[in-house]
Amino acid sequence: MICPKIVTGNWIREFRKWCPHIRALRLLGTKDERSRIMKEDFPADKVTGKYKWDVLVTSYEGVLKEKSILTRFKWNYLIIDEAHRIKNETSALSQVVRKMQTQFRLLITGTPLQNNLHELWALLNFLLPEIFSEAQVSEWSE
Repeated sequence: MICPKIVTGNWIREFRKWCPHIRALRLLGTKDERSRIMKEDFPADKVTGKYKWDVLVTSYEGVLKEKSILTRFKWNYLIIDEAHRIKNETSALSQVVRKMQTQFRLLITGTPLQNNLHELWALLNFLLPEIFSEAQVSEWSE
């Protein structure tokens, strides 16, 4: 789950409250703190191959800072809160999340369309790139 830094704690609390069986790991902090999390909590168990967590909650900045590791995973789900942050498909955040291998993608936003239809296309392209391909960009322009 990728969300604004200020609400990462809220998402952790919501997972604990509503889905107590889901183990949520918060990936935030200084470079040293993130390094410790990556070393101690992030890796899979060497014997069982299972992770100590089911959900990784991080911020947009966390994704950008740890992109080399996060883009190596094959994620079941990628959930982006305040998803209008990827409305510009050329932004650094949008480029990184598009490189993440996912089985399913979910965008949460109250403002899918702010300025023009191209922003909506960028979100739809992220969700279903095979349907909303690059060739359709001109059809969405102003």
